[in-house]
Parts: sequence; C-alpha cells; structure tokens
Amino acid sequence: MRLALHTPDAWNALRHLLVHTLVTLLAVGFAFTLPELARYILYQWWPAVQDDSQLLLLTEIVFAGVLVLLFNALTLTLEYRRKARINTLAALVHAREHRGWLSRLAGRSLVRDVPWKRDVMVMAVTGYDTFTAQDAELRRLLEACYEIRVMLMNPYSDGARSHAASRGNPEETLADYRNELETSIDFLARLHASGKKVSLKLYSEAPFWKLVFTGEHAWVRYCHDNHGAQVFPEYVFALQPDKPMRGFFPAFYTYFLNQWNDQRHPEYNFESNELIYRNKGGQEIRREPFPSRQLPLALAADVAPDGAMGIPG
Repeated sequence: MRLALHTPDAWNALRHLLVHTLVTLLAVGFAFTLPELARYILYQWWPAVQDDSQLLLLTEIVFAGVLVLLFNALTLTLEYRRKARINTLAALVHAREHRGWLSRLAGRSLVRDVPWKRDVMVMAVTGYDTFTAQDAELRRLLEACYEIRVMLMNPYSDGARSHAASRGNPEETLADYRNELETSIDFLARLHASGKKVSLKLYSEAPFWKLVFTGEHAWVRYCHDNHGAQVFPEYVFALQPDKPMRGFFPAFYTYFLNQWNDQRHPEYNFESNELIYRNKGGQEIRREPFPSRQLPLALAADVAPDGAMGIPG
C-alpha cells in the first residue's frame, strides 16, 4: 500500500491550475492581438479580396467550413455535457469492456490511483480471477489492507449446478469451480493466519453480480450467464459524499449488505473447515463440515495446540 494516498488529488488540483493559467494567457493574447487582426482584415486583406472573384469564392468556402466545424464542436460539447450530467447522476467514474493488454494496463492504473481504504468487500463466483490468481488486479490490495469480507458461491450447491448447466460441460465446470474455490480459500486462509481480519461466506444461489467495494468505489460486473464474467463490461461507481443517495453506489452497496446479513449464507471457519450458520441475533445454531476439503498442511502447521491459528513472525 502506498503512503501517498492523496497524490492523485494533488495532481488533479495542479492540473486544473495549469489549465486555468493557460486559458488566461490565451485570452490575454487574443485581447492584445485582436485590434491588429481587425486592422489587417479591414485595411489590407478585404480590399485585396473584394476585387478578386476567385479569392473571394475561396474565402467563402473556407468561412463556411469554419462555421461547420464550430457548429459541430458546439453540438459535440452540448452532447458531452449532457452525458457528463448523466454520468454524474449515475455516479459512474469509469467503464471498460475489453480484456486486452491495454485494458489491463488501464485497469491496473485505476487500481493504483484509487485512494484505498483499510477494508475491502468482494462478492464473486470463485474469487480466482478477482484476487487469487497471480495476475489478479486485487491480489496485492488484499495483501495490503486489514479487513476483508468475501462472499463466494458454494460449488456444491444447487445454484452452482444450475449455473454450471448453462455451460458446455457442466461436470467439468463444477470441477473447475471447486478447484478455484479451494485456491481462493487457501489464499484467504493465509491472509487470516497473518493476522488480518478475514471473513468468508458462501452463498448457494446462481451468481448474478460480481461486486468489489474499495472504500468509496464499487466495481460492478454482470456474471449471470453462460459466458465468463470477463466478456461483460466492468463499471466503477463512486459514492458522492455530498449526495450519498445519488447514483448506483448505494444500490449495489445495499445489495451486498443484504446478502451478507442473510442468515441463509453460512460463514466459513478457517480453523475447523466448517460452515457456521447463525440466527438473526448472530448466535450460532449449527455447524456443517465443508464438503471435500481438508485443512492444507501448510496451514495445519500453523495451528496452535489450543486450535487457534498461529501468526507467523
């Protein structure tokens, strides 16, 4: 995690100052040159043009072209201002569609520039492409922050089987889901063992949204389809502190909190490899062993005799 979290804000302020200074200098320059330009047009250029029909025709064509460009520029400016107002109302600050190298570069740049907070919340399918893979954009972020709340799909649930049924090879897809979830749990368990506050819950429905909350930004991607989530556009919505109920950030944030607080979704216990179910008051009502999973040897070695996870030095 970088120490200079407010560097982008300082750079934006400096950029606005430079632009304002440049516009002021241009305005002053036009003001000083306008009298000389008007004198040249009235006393030198126009007398030469009015007696030359070809030069006069060329002047009219050029003038008509300039007017067309100016009107088009005005139309585009009004259209961009309209779209900017719409983006402001939606609180949309970034969107990307393709997963080429240029898109990944832009995504990593955005990840670096966002002023991250101490906590991150994620709702994904298996979490592998989101934060577990070595080239995942959020992997280093999760390694740097303190509190992590993650919701992933239970690959042994009916919802997972329904989601896999839309793929070409359901059994192979389910096996991939389970392997990727195992890898994600191992990664989160290592973070948990290092002293970070990590919470993991598993939901049983077919996934609909992939959500990542980083402070005041929500990263949203549609994933309820027989295609991979990467083929769909990704949108970034920001919380507007002066109008917190405007835009899509509060809607997706509320959706995540409702899913997180739903008692149907059990919490995974990293020490015992069990799913813990609680009632509305938060009291534990039962535990179930998580299917087909054993505590990794690398983590078992860190378990203290009393069952508590040891924190490496």
